[in-house]
Amino acid sequence: MLDPNQMSAPFGLEQLRAIFAGRTGYQGIVQMLDLHPISAEEGFVVFEGSPTQAVYNPLHVVHGGYAETLLDTVMGCAVHSRIQAGQGYTTLELKVAYHRALTDASGPVRAEGRVISIGRRAAFAEGGLLDKDHNLCASGTTTCLLLNQRGGA
Repeated sequence: MLDPNQMSAPFGLEQLRAIFAGRTGYQGIVQMLDLHPISAEEGFVVFEGSPTQAVYNPLHVVHGGYAETLLDTVMGCAVHSRIQAGQGYTTLELKVAYHRALTDASGPVRAEGRVISIGRRAAFAEGGLLDKDHNLCASGTTTCLLLNQRGGA
């Protein structure tokens, strides 16, 4: 049964809240990288993670793909929080800027994603990745193509 406070929430936000509450069997990349959903509101999503040496590159810092994955996740989920039943989306473009290196001592890190605008065919979102001292380590933007799916979501 849906929470009465969620009755007017977009379909995608209801899905995210179910995943965050552990009511679904979701086992995607966030589980593999040990990322933790913190909050999901309409158009705004937060995850945290603690990078380990398992995600280091040969220079002995966290591989850029870890930061990129976290940003892609929160920005995509921010868009997901705004979709309706029968809609889907896919990343059309992703841009990440790296501001400072991450190490296993940087965590826990916090990634925040926010929808900038959403239309009928495209959604735009931005994100930031902060270390435990609240320093900006990476930022990103994404453009997502909105899809109409036959037969619902």
